Amino acid sequence: MSNLKSKLYEKIEQWRPRTKRLLDEYGDVVVDNVTISQIIGGMRDINCLVTDISHLDPEEGIRYRGYTLPELFEKLPKPKGAEMPFVEGALYLLLTGDIPNEAQVADVVDEFSKRRILPRYVYEVIDAFPSNSHPMAIFSTAILTLHRESFFAKKYEAGMKKSDYWDPMYEDSLNLLAKLPEIATYIYAKLYRDGKRIQSNSNKPYDDVSRLHFIIHADHESGNVSAHTGHLVASSLSDIYLSISAMINGLAGPLHGLANQEVLRWLLELKDKMGGQIPTEDEIRQFVWDTLNSGQVIPGFGHAVLRKTDPRYIMQRDFSLKYLKDDTLFKYVDLLYKVVPDILREQGKAKNPWPNVDAHSGAIQWYYGVREYDFYTVLFGIGRALGICANIIWDRALYYPLERPKSLTTEMLEKIAMGIKNK
Repeated sequence: MSNLKSKLYEKIEQWRPRTKRLLDEYGDVVVDNVTISQIIGGMRDINCLVTDISHLDPEEGIRYRGYTLPELFEKLPKPKGAEMPFVEGALYLLLTGDIPNEAQVADVVDEFSKRRILPRYVYEVIDAFPSNSHPMAIFSTAILTLHRESFFAKKYEAGMKKSDYWDPMYEDSLNLLAKLPEIATYIYAKLYRDGKRIQSNSNKPYDDVSRLHFIIHADHESGNVSAHTGHLVASSLSDIYLSISAMINGLAGPLHGLANQEVLRWLLELKDKMGGQIPTEDEIRQFVWDTLNSGQVIPGFGHAVLRKTDPRYIMQRDFSLKYLKDDTLFKYVDLLYKVVPDILREQGKAKNPWPNVDAHSGAIQWYYGVREYDFYTVLFGIGRALGICANIIWDRALYYPLERPKSLTTEMLEKIAMGIKNK
């Protein structure tokens, strides 16, 4: 048993009594009240899910296992000469709650290396897609195809104890996570490089960009569409391939992960309207007002939960100020950061006028040569799979049941609103 798996098993054995006690002794304690606007409005802000992997605070942003992102990036081990931590170290933390040492990270790196080889049939499935397919559709299908490799599906069919469900989910998760970069690379080559692979170079600055990108996108509580979809599908005891494929489908929507693609498209349109010149703050302010007055929104600003600038945005901004400060597109992002929040506050419609992670991520990818912005959500998906896999492993370890909320009719809600008892 690997160091990570052994440590995870130890943590699971410690955690199970806590969950059992909550159910046995405090199961009837009321946690939240639900309003009609929440029921109709997408269940927003209803406290009805549980995860110990991450928590989103409206004021300070996302915490992974209790650590803020700045704390995380300071404490996690880094490759020699690198500025950003090992992604494998972030996975170790998400699974165990512990900051790994260098030896423990090296163990996970070795695990990934042994599991990264992709079956030939996955390449063939990718090749079968039309060249004008969206990369997220190919990504989801390639992951789904790997279902035939599932240890969990085979062991469940053969019969195993409920207490052991987490074990094959762990094995499947590491197998999948190790393969995702290869799947994404092959999709990129097929769609944008006539099938020609880009040779990797461990000294490229883009390695640090990738580590930053994957870690800040790794998890975001359980209620967002991609996370909730992964949890929901896995709750039926679907294996990790079925669950993560579904998660990717949720991420592909323009109101969720596809937003980074939309932001980059909008930035390029803005740059084109300005003739490629750097506008003044007054010019960019007028453009923003014109956009809002036409009934459009400013993409990349606002957040369902956060009430301040997204810390993930700040980390990307700090990186850009260090390495991209003379880049034209970054200067547009910088100007928007300076003028948009005040305008949105003056307009008075946005609860959170500050930029979120999507407002910046595309500009960095563009600078480093990934100009095909419809591919950006694939990169998002690689990162997000880290947290969802960790969550699903723990869901199985703690015996979380099938999700099955109850629904009401509109007439029932009307009667509740008017104080009429339903019969």
